[in-house]
Amino acid sequence: MILLRVTLIISLFLLLTTRSFSANPAEQRPPTDANIFGHVIDAQTGEHLPFVNLLIKGTRIGTITDATGHYILTNLTPGTHVLIAQSMGYARTEVEIEAIKDKTIEVDIDLEPTGINLEEIVLTSSPTASGFRYQPDAVFTGEKLQRRSEPSFGEMLNGQPGVTMRSFGSAPARPVIRGMDGDRILILENGERMGDISETSADHSISLDPLVASRLEVVRGPASLLYGSSALGGVINLMTTDIPDQWDAGFTGVVSGQAATMNNMGAGFGRINWGGDNNAASARFAMRQSGDITTPDGSLPGTSMNNYDGAIGWGIDNGTLNGGLSLSLSNQVYEIPESIDEPDESVEIRARRYSFQGRFGRDFTGSFFDKAQVRFNATHFFQQEIEIETLEDGSRDEDIELEYDQYAFSSTLTLQHKPVGILARGAMGFSFMGQRLNIGGDEAYTPGESRISMAMFTFQEVPLSNQLRFQFGLRLDFQNSQALTNELFPDISMSRNTFNYSGSLGLNIRPSESLEIGGQFARSHRNPIVEELFADGAHLGAGVYERGNPLLKDEIGHGGDVFGRLRLDFAEIELALFVNDFSNYIVFQPTGEFDEASGYYIFEYVQGHARLHGGELSAAFRLAEGFEWQSGIDVVRGRRIIDEQPNEDLPFIPPFRFNNQLEYDFQRGWVGASFMAVAKQNRVAPEEEHTDGYNLLGFQAGYRLNFNGRHVIILRVENALDTTYRDHLSRIEDRNMIMPGRNFNLTYRWFF
Repeated sequence: MILLRVTLIISLFLLLTTRSFSANPAEQRPPTDANIFGHVIDAQTGEHLPFVNLLIKGTRIGTITDATGHYILTNLTPGTHVLIAQSMGYARTEVEIEAIKDKTIEVDIDLEPTGINLEEIVLTSSPTASGFRYQPDAVFTGEKLQRRSEPSFGEMLNGQPGVTMRSFGSAPARPVIRGMDGDRILILENGERMGDISETSADHSISLDPLVASRLEVVRGPASLLYGSSALGGVINLMTTDIPDQWDAGFTGVVSGQAATMNNMGAGFGRINWGGDNNAASARFAMRQSGDITTPDGSLPGTSMNNYDGAIGWGIDNGTLNGGLSLSLSNQVYEIPESIDEPDESVEIRARRYSFQGRFGRDFTGSFFDKAQVRFNATHFFQQEIEIETLEDGSRDEDIELEYDQYAFSSTLTLQHKPVGILARGAMGFSFMGQRLNIGGDEAYTPGESRISMAMFTFQEVPLSNQLRFQFGLRLDFQNSQALTNELFPDISMSRNTFNYSGSLGLNIRPSESLEIGGQFARSHRNPIVEELFADGAHLGAGVYERGNPLLKDEIGHGGDVFGRLRLDFAEIELALFVNDFSNYIVFQPTGEFDEASGYYIFEYVQGHARLHGGELSAAFRLAEGFEWQSGIDVVRGRRIIDEQPNEDLPFIPPFRFNNQLEYDFQRGWVGASFMAVAKQNRVAPEEEHTDGYNLLGFQAGYRLNFNGRHVIILRVENALDTTYRDHLSRIEDRNMIMPGRNFNLTYRWFF
């Protein structure tokens, strides 16, 4: 309620002050003497720039533009003058003006963005792409992304500040942000929900091959303001070029191959694009196959995979309208290590996803809303969990233990408005999500679910000065969910309606071009998923008996993020701190009971008060020409706050980590080494095992060749010392045979 009241007060204040700030300077100018007035404009976007410093060269006569970008200089000496305009993030500009006695002349000034604004903008954290940050984020593109090529996105991002992975073999490895995973981390594809079920259980994978991604964005911290439920802990946006957005004339493309020794993996990827004057087309195909993971103690059964996916797309850009459509198919078949001690038994997951995506944007003139974009993603996802038994005669007996069949649709309309009053460019948006999930199979431990969500949001920025910017936003969400009957839940008729709001207040301070400080306070929420509400049965893939609770309430989070980034000639340093306080936090914990029929221990979903806090420190030092040393630490602490009882540690909280990388880049290629030290984790939940600390050493080398296109070859050696270690976030039951041993990974990419 406090956040809502603050937002309403701010809105009233803006309404009352807009008129005074947007008065026409021409009406304010004096009737005599030599006067100059006008406005300062961003040369690329056409937006009016507030708080730009203006000075008549060689004098002390000057002014500053108001919140609408307007200025006025009065009582000038008649004659020729040079007017200097300068603002952080823009090139200094000098304009020659002619001051004429008893006349007022209009002079508009265009400023070119430069310097601080050249850094890549994380589109996922801002609907206006203003470039101002209020919480820590990161973006991976080009060669930076190629160097991290792995079988899963969890493995790709593991080791980034604040990002670890939940491991259950390679295929279902999923990113964890600041100790939160599953449905608390939202995985997007091109800005929309993917329509798979990777967030629901540790044995489910993200239905997109990492080779397909052309850009990867990570937002650490709550992002419910823009994305609603499931963005409680952060957002990862997997972006492809299936819908071409920029293109060269004629045919271009990329071919890629990858091989690894640790699991006998081979992968290939190819994309071809054709570009015309206003239209473009693209097509891609990827495939990946691997055997079981090998560890220093031997092979880990049930970790093989066999995936392929493809897509075709069309794009248009005729000046005012841009966007396009794409159609994609992904197919995954992978094992999970559920039956390590039973050599004649195995569990295989077969998943297939069809996706039809669209994105269209348009510019308007002469209206308050001058930019609009609509995105949508319609998907059909089908997955089976198969229990396979090898009989004495060599034949196989297959039973469909669990089956998911889901249709989903996700769409967002974003309207950007021009700067008005004291507001900079801002946005309003509307989103809709609908899904119908049917669940069947011999061991369907939950009913199905039908879910509809609708929301509206606004995101606004207020330039308080040339160096200080304020952000505020509000989102209203309504959701209806209803349980669907199946064979094991024939009489269920439960439904729930929820209304919630998210909001944020943030500041961005840039005291100089080398220093940026940002902070955000946010209220976020998450709706319980079908397993948490209705589960009551053995879950084959997870190896536990799950018991839900239909009375669970929405998780509500109140959190603060603050970060500082310093850029010097020889170094870049960033420090980020966070604290998140949750009411109704849902925990999956053991009951101590045993289910004789399934042979699994019983776990249940309970909720209460919880708090997570911690931080990340990262630094990059340029030691000499071509030499760079990157170092970082991250730490997370998570506790359940229990009334009148001792507090408990939350389960699956990542231990303290210390990361280092040393690299020499000699233009045609690079060589480097990495070292990661992970502390033991003894802050564990009841019934959760401790894990020891470990150290990992790795090496990397790459070579760039320009011949009939651009060729990049990358060789990585991971876990070079073949260290035996246990990862605390692994969900594999046998914790003595979890993580991979020494691995040689070779990647090749040709851009033509």
